[in-house]
Amino acid sequence: MNNIKQWIDRNKLGSLLLLAGVLLVFFPLTLDLFRLNLVGKYLSYSFVALGLVMLWGYGGVLSLGQGVFFGLGGYAMAMFLKLEASDPITTKIQSTPGIPDFMDWNQITALPLWWEPFRSFPLTLLLILVVPTLLAFIIGYAMFKRRVGGVYFAIITQAVALILTVLIVGQQGYTGGVNGMTDLKTILGWDTRTDSAKYILYYLTVFLLLGSIMVCAWIQKSKLGTLLLAMRDKEDRVRFSGYDVAMFRVFAFCFAAFLSAIGGAMFTLQVGFMSPSLVGIVPSIEMVIFAAVGGRMSLVGAVYGALLVNFGKTYFSETFPDVWLFLMAGMFLGVVLAFPDGLAGVYTQRVKPWWVKRWAARQKIAKPDGLAGQKA
Repeated sequence: MNNIKQWIDRNKLGSLLLLAGVLLVFFPLTLDLFRLNLVGKYLSYSFVALGLVMLWGYGGVLSLGQGVFFGLGGYAMAMFLKLEASDPITTKIQSTPGIPDFMDWNQITALPLWWEPFRSFPLTLLLILVVPTLLAFIIGYAMFKRRVGGVYFAIITQAVALILTVLIVGQQGYTGGVNGMTDLKTILGWDTRTDSAKYILYYLTVFLLLGSIMVCAWIQKSKLGTLLLAMRDKEDRVRFSGYDVAMFRVFAFCFAAFLSAIGGAMFTLQVGFMSPSLVGIVPSIEMVIFAAVGGRMSLVGAVYGALLVNFGKTYFSETFPDVWLFLMAGMFLGVVLAFPDGLAGVYTQRVKPWWVKRWAARQKIAKPDGLAGQKA
């Protein structure tokens, strides 16, 4: 038993195992299916928060446009689901059967060529990951090679989020416009609205999230993670050592986009729709808040931050519908001002030292009793 405990402590897996217990056991046993489905939705945002921990916490680059990559992943999955729901039999009452309903409403008579790859599920999965990552590479390479960073990079990512939102809304006939893509019911003939499907999608999201945390932790412990930290604190020293700082930052930005796209795809599967309201500036800033509240240097803290902020958002909007936005702002300001390192900082700076001190005191008290028993 001691060997297992030492192995867990050495690899710092205690917080991850606790999170796994909460997500895999506690929530499914204590929450009804409706609330559990909400938790699954919140966990899809956690992928973005993980990416921000790697990009912002470790890489020192703040992006205020992660909703772009979350939305691209979600829209890619939504396009596949929408095509599946738009078979000629289901859409026979349309003027042009076999195309999505919003295209028919906008008098489009044929499926656009760039929609065709989304008829294939394997190709859709590939595009979910490749398209956001490729866009992140283009933006990151253009910016970081010119040494654009700090507040300027944050503003540029905000502009990208605004441009994509306007594009989606403006191209209503091809994207569903402001209403987004709705009525997404099945995937490969499997009804995602059933109770069993909701449980499966929840557990799939949890396992993907835990796997992503492990990959991020592996990167942090590697030489790459060390270089990201060094670039954040002493960029010039790393550059003078012969490393290409720009390309390392491009990697961090692409990796954060990759994780965000996975979250967007899982969001679409669980909620059954995707709209431009999840792509723009406001949701992107909310995603930064998830990482800030959880602790921008903590992977597990980012998940708890996403859960806490979204739970608060749901509770305040249901209980205090007139003032819930002010309560959310107050909660965020209170956490950031009182605990600048987020929930993870509260644990490492206050809870853990208190627990270690308490445990040491109990061991000290128990030790004389054990010695007395041996002498007897």
